[in-house]
Amino acid sequence: AAAGLSYVGGYVINTYKSYDNFLQDEYALLPAVIIICVAIVMFVIGLIGCCATLRESRVGLGLFLAIILIIFIAEVSAFVLGFVYREKVKTDVQDTMRSVFEKYDGKNAESTVVNYLQEQLHCCGVRNYSDWTSTQWFNSTGNNSVPLSCCRQGLSNCTGSLDQPQEL
Repeated sequence: AAAGLSYVGGYVINTYKSYDNFLQDEYALLPAVIIICVAIVMFVIGLIGCCATLRESRVGLGLFLAIILIIFIAEVSAFVLGFVYREKVKTDVQDTMRSVFEKYDGKNAESTVVNYLQEQLHCCGVRNYSDWTSTQWFNSTGNNSVPLSCCRQGLSNCTGSLDQPQEL
């Protein structure tokens, strides 16, 4: 389990590199760091449990039980906090995404990240394609279209035009 959690933490950190323009908050990597720390603690606890079992130590097994109970309480607390603050996280991410979409010009680094995100997640805009109508890029181009990264995959003749929203 510790090895699995270590892999997940490393994967999250590696994936973060692709989305760091959207997650500008300094706490964005905190979940991945917590996952890796939990993996290390789980390894140590597992080692204590194995040693206590092999030696048939009542004190060691009692310590192991106490540690497992503390971990269970921490997991329940984390679940409750995640449930309570889910809307705040959602709002923060949407606000950050809107600010990055505002900087879109088709050429800069933010534009590349926006295009990558839309292609990978098969989406268009923060909520939908109509989010583009309030951006500087949309107003400056004047062609009533969204970036080509909004087009559905497999459509070769998509122009990003808002006249054909079924292609987005």
